[in-house]
Amino acid sequence: MTPFTLFYYILSGVLYILALPFLILLSFKQKYRQSIPARFFLFNNSKFKDENGIWFHVCSLGEARALKPIVNLISDKDIKITTITHTGYSEAKKYNVDVRYLPYELFLPFWMKKQKLLIVLEAEFWYMLIIWAYLRGTKVILLNARISQKSEKKYMKLKWFYKKMLQNVEMVYAQSEEDKQRFLALGAKNIEVIGNIKLAGKITTTQEYEKQKCEVIVAGSTHEREEKSILEAFVKYKKQNDSKLIIVPRHPERFESVYDLIIEYAEKNTLSYNRFSKNNSFEGDIVLVDMMGELNNIYAISDIAILGGAFRDDIGGHNPLEPANFGCKIITGNHFFHQKELFKYVKNVQYVEDNKIYEALENSKNLDVSILEETINLETVIQKILEN
Repeated sequence: MTPFTLFYYILSGVLYILALPFLILLSFKQKYRQSIPARFFLFNNSKFKDENGIWFHVCSLGEARALKPIVNLISDKDIKITTITHTGYSEAKKYNVDVRYLPYELFLPFWMKKQKLLIVLEAEFWYMLIIWAYLRGTKVILLNARISQKSEKKYMKLKWFYKKMLQNVEMVYAQSEEDKQRFLALGAKNIEVIGNIKLAGKITTTQEYEKQKCEVIVAGSTHEREEKSILEAFVKYKKQNDSKLIIVPRHPERFESVYDLIIEYAEKNTLSYNRFSKNNSFEGDIVLVDMMGELNNIYAISDIAILGGAFRDDIGGHNPLEPANFGCKIITGNHFFHQKELFKYVKNVQYVEDNKIYEALENSKNLDVSILEETINLETVIQKILEN
């Protein structure tokens, strides 16, 4: 262990002690009730049982979903997955593999076992995870690696830090040429551009719902403050169009607050409303889908998708391939920096500020959506990874 790594480890311990009261308070919130005890107190979060497996680390729901075609290709291997969020954990558990929450960095040196490979997805650059995996003799690979244009300045300010970390990475498989150049600037080596692995995933439904008789607008993966703008636009649009709005918030802990907002707008404008979990129906002018795993099923019966996560400047957008796959006309915000590569594969998307959603809804009548062909051979990528 280098002097800097020792210093970093001691600092992580100090920060842990200082944060303890806040961690205890946060653990009572529904959103963190499982993840915080597991990550910061190792509650029900033991070490992996075996060594020399293939360990994937992902952050949350989107990255966990992106693993599905990979897991299917190497189902005969000893696969392990760690994740950060509850939604990511729940998705990973569907694959019938060994799943854990990634512990806080302070615990990694005595929690981690040597594995054949550690494959870190996208931008999960945890110093002690990468350094300690390397020290344990585990080869570290970055897959679907990205550094957004918005984040580039932040990374470059700490170039010395990321250079120390990246020198322990065996191979970087980047999403785009722009990402490759950013990794090179940080001192990474052995970089290959493969495209976004999310292009290789098969987009399917789990339930078939009947098409509605009116135009259906789905607000998918919405975040705080976005629903208000969408509701205001829909109320205006509804006056001249036979349509209904289905809202699917990104995080389940927000279901109650979003439903309260729906009630407020519906009653103020004499519109009917419904909560999907009560009767599994889409009756009403505004419907809240307050169940996880339903978004693709809703896209399949929708005409227009208002894709959340990009009307604010701190989220980075969400995957447009899913609504495009089902032929939805897509409206989203201008702040889609984490999904920039995926948006290249979808035509005729309307990028608007939140106060222009109504105009975009009206303009959707004149647009079609088409998705470009897949440009990534996942089998070839996996073969390269396993050869490392």
